[in-house]
Amino acid sequence: MCSVYNILQYLSFILGTPGIISSPYAGAAGFAPAIGFPQAAGLSVPTVPSALGPLAITTSTMTGRMAIPGVTGIPGNSVLLVSNLNPDAITPDGLFILFGVYGDVHRVKIMFNKKENALVQMADATQSQLAMNHLNGQKLYGKVLRVTLSKHQTVQLPREGQEDQGLTKDYSNSPLHRFKKPGSKNFQNIFPPSATLHLSNIPPSITVEDMKSLFANTGCNVKNFKFFPKDHKMALIQLGSVEEAIQALIELHNHDLGENHHLRVSFSKSTI
Repeated sequence: MCSVYNILQYLSFILGTPGIISSPYAGAAGFAPAIGFPQAAGLSVPTVPSALGPLAITTSTMTGRMAIPGVTGIPGNSVLLVSNLNPDAITPDGLFILFGVYGDVHRVKIMFNKKENALVQMADATQSQLAMNHLNGQKLYGKVLRVTLSKHQTVQLPREGQEDQGLTKDYSNSPLHRFKKPGSKNFQNIFPPSATLHLSNIPPSITVEDMKSLFANTGCNVKNFKFFPKDHKMALIQLGSVEEAIQALIELHNHDLGENHHLRVSFSKSTI
């Protein structure tokens, strides 16, 4: 009759052979480790919660939201933190127009005590992700933008009597939102910043020289300009750099061209 000791010795031998997965549990004192399971060659074993190892995706005990290691901010957040801004040049309206290329901006707050930082609240998380993907790393007014998801869930408006210097603005009801109409063609024309801009809503009286002068007066180096052959309400203009194009878009989108026409400016995937 085999002793208990011999049985334990035999189990230890079996559990240590190749092709057998040992349990990560240390086992209670005086007992052999729990029996493992054979692993087929080339197959991985999914991670198991708690004592068996950390999960790839964790849940925040504070928010109840899932957080993925290595990804900053809160998934599903519509508020962006924009840093490394040029405090001498940037305005809430400028950020509204730029970020409005990629979604409907509801609120903008430039930090009162740290004006190189701002919060931009988009209509939803998809739009904030889109704006972050396209604008992070772009150059604006001589500074490279850094765009990340913010820890804030919303941009708070200043309390009554609170000093703000006009640095916080609510654009929720702005008529300049590009994506407020369901099924709008603007959803199909979202492109990364480029040196070539697409212009539309140009009145018939405007000439090539008029448009070149308009953009040159903002400090841009105009490389080329071309009306659409079959529709002179639209045109392409090529500027000296992507940074120039970003600044021109900020300054000239919704510019009054007369005859009840306000210029529409967006980034183009085309070149001239």
